[in-house]
Amino acid sequence: MSLRAESHAAASTLKKIAADMSNIIESLDTRDLHFEGEEVDAEVLNDPKGAVCIPFSAIYHTHGFKEPGTQTYLTGCPVRVRVLEVERFTSTKKVPSPNVYTIELTHGEFTWQVKRKFKHFQEFHRELLRYKAFVRIPIPTRSHTVRRQSIKRGEPRQMPSLPHTAESTVREEHFSSRRKQLEDYLTKILKMPMYRNYHGTMEFIGVSQLSFIHDLGPKGIEGLIMKRSGGHRIPGLNCCGQGRMCYRWSKRWLVVKDSFLLYMKPDSGAIAFVLLVDKEFNIKIGQKETETKYGLQIDNLSRSLILKCNSYRHAQWWRQGIDEFIRKHGKDFLTEHRFGSYAAVQENTLAKWYVNAKSYFEDVANAMEAAKEEIFITDWWLSPEIFMKRPVVEGNRWRLDCILKRKAQQGVRIFVMLYKEVELALGINSEYSKRTLMHLHPNIKVMRHPDHVSSSVYLWAHHEKLVIIDQSVAFVGGIDLAYGRWDDDEHRLTDVGSVKRMVAVKSVSTTNLTSAAESSERVPLQSQTLSPESHLFQRDADDTPDISKMKGVGKPKKFSRFSIYKHLHKHGMHHADSVSSIDSESNKGSIRSLKTGVGELLGETRFWHGKDYCNFVFKDWVQLDKPFADFIDRYTTPRMPWHDISSVVHGKAARDVARHFIQRWNFTKIMKPKYRSLSYPFLLPKSQQTANELKYQVPEAVHATVQVIRSAADWSAGIKYHEESIHNAYVSVIQNSKHYIYIENQFFISCAGDKVVWNKIGDAIAQRILKAHRENKRFRVYVVIPLLPGFEGDISTGGGNALQAIMHFNYRTMCRGENSILAQLKAEVGDKWINYISFCGLRTYAELEGKLVTELIYVHSKLLIADDNTVIIGSANINDRSMLGKRDSEMAIIVQDTETVPSVMDGEDYSAGKFSQSLRLRCFRVVLGGSDLNPEHQDPVCDKFFKEVWISTAARNATIFDKVFRCLPSDQVNNLTQLRDFINKPKLANDDPVKAAEELKKIRGFLVQFPFRFLEEEYLLPSVGTKESMVPMEVWT
Repeated sequence: MSLRAESHAAASTLKKIAADMSNIIESLDTRDLHFEGEEVDAEVLNDPKGAVCIPFSAIYHTHGFKEPGTQTYLTGCPVRVRVLEVERFTSTKKVPSPNVYTIELTHGEFTWQVKRKFKHFQEFHRELLRYKAFVRIPIPTRSHTVRRQSIKRGEPRQMPSLPHTAESTVREEHFSSRRKQLEDYLTKILKMPMYRNYHGTMEFIGVSQLSFIHDLGPKGIEGLIMKRSGGHRIPGLNCCGQGRMCYRWSKRWLVVKDSFLLYMKPDSGAIAFVLLVDKEFNIKIGQKETETKYGLQIDNLSRSLILKCNSYRHAQWWRQGIDEFIRKHGKDFLTEHRFGSYAAVQENTLAKWYVNAKSYFEDVANAMEAAKEEIFITDWWLSPEIFMKRPVVEGNRWRLDCILKRKAQQGVRIFVMLYKEVELALGINSEYSKRTLMHLHPNIKVMRHPDHVSSSVYLWAHHEKLVIIDQSVAFVGGIDLAYGRWDDDEHRLTDVGSVKRMVAVKSVSTTNLTSAAESSERVPLQSQTLSPESHLFQRDADDTPDISKMKGVGKPKKFSRFSIYKHLHKHGMHHADSVSSIDSESNKGSIRSLKTGVGELLGETRFWHGKDYCNFVFKDWVQLDKPFADFIDRYTTPRMPWHDISSVVHGKAARDVARHFIQRWNFTKIMKPKYRSLSYPFLLPKSQQTANELKYQVPEAVHATVQVIRSAADWSAGIKYHEESIHNAYVSVIQNSKHYIYIENQFFISCAGDKVVWNKIGDAIAQRILKAHRENKRFRVYVVIPLLPGFEGDISTGGGNALQAIMHFNYRTMCRGENSILAQLKAEVGDKWINYISFCGLRTYAELEGKLVTELIYVHSKLLIADDNTVIIGSANINDRSMLGKRDSEMAIIVQDTETVPSVMDGEDYSAGKFSQSLRLRCFRVVLGGSDLNPEHQDPVCDKFFKEVWISTAARNATIFDKVFRCLPSDQVNNLTQLRDFINKPKLANDDPVKAAEELKKIRGFLVQFPFRFLEEEYLLPSVGTKESMVPMEVWT
């Protein structure tokens, strides 16, 4: 026999003996054992000013309840004990222990109560004696050695003794002394670390590793309980149906917090289920209700959880304990709120808006950088390699995957939920995004949902765009962290970026300041440090020239002798493709380390790298696993600018956004078997009571009243009833608006009436205008939508089937058919509808490689502003998919101003909301040109603005674009035959570029009138036989 085999045999024999001894000791009846000494002296338990908090991240590191060395208590903080009252229960049976003691315990900021009988004290005392004997025996197992080592040897201390008198003989007049005896007994036990840290003691006083975490809020009732499997509301989650025989009972530790319950497995400490408090939250007890003797049933929108207690009175305690605690601390979650939302209206909330992704991405990156515990992200599409700050002057530091990896290495937990697309229909490659992120670090967890086959959800998508930092700061809006989204207020069409190439190009007629490759001549030599937004023309200044000059029509020769390329040649960097690539090659980290004397090489930096330079109507994304390879030729095809809106909220509203994410994450975790492993933890919502302790705040936020609203349903969030609070909020705000409504949206599909479309937003707009007409009051509605839907298709041949289908429903809402808004208006007001509502799109132009080019600006916003005091920003489009709740999942916020500024409305003095008005003025400035402080934009209702600024700018711009470029869509094209003739006619941009440039100087901003008559004679729905015609109509609506 080899030496190794011998030692192995010896070790296994020792282990057997150790296990036998452990069992003997555990089952010893120690009533007569009474060792003296060897208890440990208490730690110095003075009340320090601030006990050391247990970090929130401890929820991800729970241990088995019997494992030694687990932190449960706050360091350096005593547990105070008071026995408050004695209830005497009379019974027909002779009960040896008729008195129930209510014990109140206080530990730091936490106070809780437990109810115990004297017999429980006796059992507890015996268990401690057994434990004491057990610890003194040197059993050679690792855990026992650790346990023995953790007990410091101090001065011997006698173990306190329990009163010996039998409970039944204690008279009422002696209750107070009995209470005092039990109080002293427990106080002494809790001063001795050896006993205080024993799992039996923790069970006796009802505490666990999750009891004293500040951000989880006050401590509720806790304890061991038997729970029954099943009860989930979502089909497919319960084993073989609802059969009564088909469940099992398990022992779990139940923890009650202010807005949720959870249970843990005592052996491993793993959190095994989280049940959120919601409007359906309810507790029943009794055999009849629960089909279980001494049963307790807890219901919410997602589950009916059945627990088993060991007596009817025990069940009553649990019910009362949970009910009183939730009603005291979580009452906001028990009711349905305004618009049918799950979230309460939160006053005094810090909020900020974003127009376009430049500032949004920067703030998101800075907030991620400040994260301490958790980052939650959910997107319809996420591209790991996008740059969050541009131009890129610090190598890859601000690339999304690099930020997340850096934070994960610092210990921040990152949870990402991606929409799992139907691969045949969409090319967003969420599988690549998941794989890329998961490979970065074990602290990054990514889920994809839904599984189309198992969940039978083929048609609907997760559409929210959320970034949540430490459950305290939540970004909510329309901007995915994905390719094509980054843009600023200039909406540039070109981004050639290569120094060599740019210098070689001779300008024909116009310099393109809209392009990222601003000509080198424009960089002022003396400027050493310009901000990233710096251009020769500062757009924010009051005396800003109009936007046509900003497009650089007419080129100043002032610095024409100076060439960045020559300058770089001197420094031996002429081989580099772009300044940002030079920067990534040098390790200096900043462009300014080039010491070119220019100070700002912004003009030559690429803003859109690789796949980020895109024009998705021209060509959809391909090969997303090669992020930095171009897929369209940036020297011949302009990019499609992206116009979008987002927001950020703090405090309680951010907690509400996080709660939605947590609900979806926990639902997906139990829904998909691959996520049931412990490596994908359950998430816990932080308490509203600590929501205003902001460790990080986004700059320039203002105080307002905010409510979180959403579209959610059984398939998306695991809830019994669907929620359509965004739809309800839209309709309510439109109906109650007094002066104007401003809408920017990616879609405009509404007007119920023909049983195809169901949402009521279009009808609400029409009815509100008719009400204003009847009352003879001014009322304006501004609608800005994309000129074409965002589907790949060559519009010069009529576009693809998908593109035409969306066009059909957009036109059906606006102006075609008896249910359209204009048809509803014309029936009552005739041609006067033109005084009330305006439909527009956005378009821009540039010079690319010496040629004039134009492209529509893709409006992706989901924004409504009313009366300069109410704003809705979110991910929900105006269509049935987003609004009905049962279809796509969405998230939005409704902001109502509380801080006001003096303004003008309809020619009269008006108190405008700070948040709403500043957002409207920024939107107007971007689409109309000019500055934020343009006095013409101040009053959005008066005739002067509506007719002479808005309508006339849109009409003039549209006419010029038609004249110069013969753009599509166009009112001159009513059918496909006219379309062919239209595109074959010569364009001024090609025939006479100098004259075309002169015409383009007259353009202001980006606003153009929406062409109502484009292809009006064609049937735009998919024709029979095409793959699009096989798809249900709901996909398009």
